[in-house]
Amino acid sequence: MDHSFTSALVLLLLVLDPLGSIPIFISVLRGVAPERRTRVALRETCIAFSVLALFMVGGQHFLTLMRLSERSLEVAGGVILIIIAIRMIFKGGSEIYGNDDSGREPFIFPLAVPLLAGPSAMATVLLLASRQPERLMDWAGALTAAMLICATVLLLAEKIRVWLGASMVSAIEKLMGLVLTAVAVEMILAGLKRYFLQPL
Repeated sequence: MDHSFTSALVLLLLVLDPLGSIPIFISVLRGVAPERRTRVALRETCIAFSVLALFMVGGQHFLTLMRLSERSLEVAGGVILIIIAIRMIFKGGSEIYGNDDSGREPFIFPLAVPLLAGPSAMATVLLLASRQPERLMDWAGALTAAMLICATVLLLAEKIRVWLGASMVSAIEKLMGLVLTAVAVEMILAGLKRYFLQPL
């Protein structure tokens, strides 16, 4: 399944799910001093961006090293996305990551990894780069735009939840989960099609 810049950006936003992660953002940052929250949010976003960019740039080399085909990655990525989508539809993200009341400032875990740069996001950027490596700059731009949106949502999480309301945030998360399910199924079907029509 080939992507354009716009479809790649939408796919990354669906996978990263910034709106659905608002309750987790608020919960994790609750123990951080208010004057430190902006710095922590930007730092964790930069770490997540670096991890995903590394997977994007080194994706093809990783596939070669592990002797994996693009078809297997496409199917595996689709399966992971389905699991994430089911979580989005039937279960709140805060139930997965929990609430840390220790008062410690988050560093890498859980905001950068796995909330932002989780397995599904890693698989997605790796798949984009391996399927169309000649468009790496497009994918890098889409990733940058997606992470900027995530950073904005992270910084405004409390205000967004108050403005939209908890029920609206939950409804948006479930809708995004439904769309992501369709994307995941399409990825699996595309991988299977390539396997049967383009055998090794």
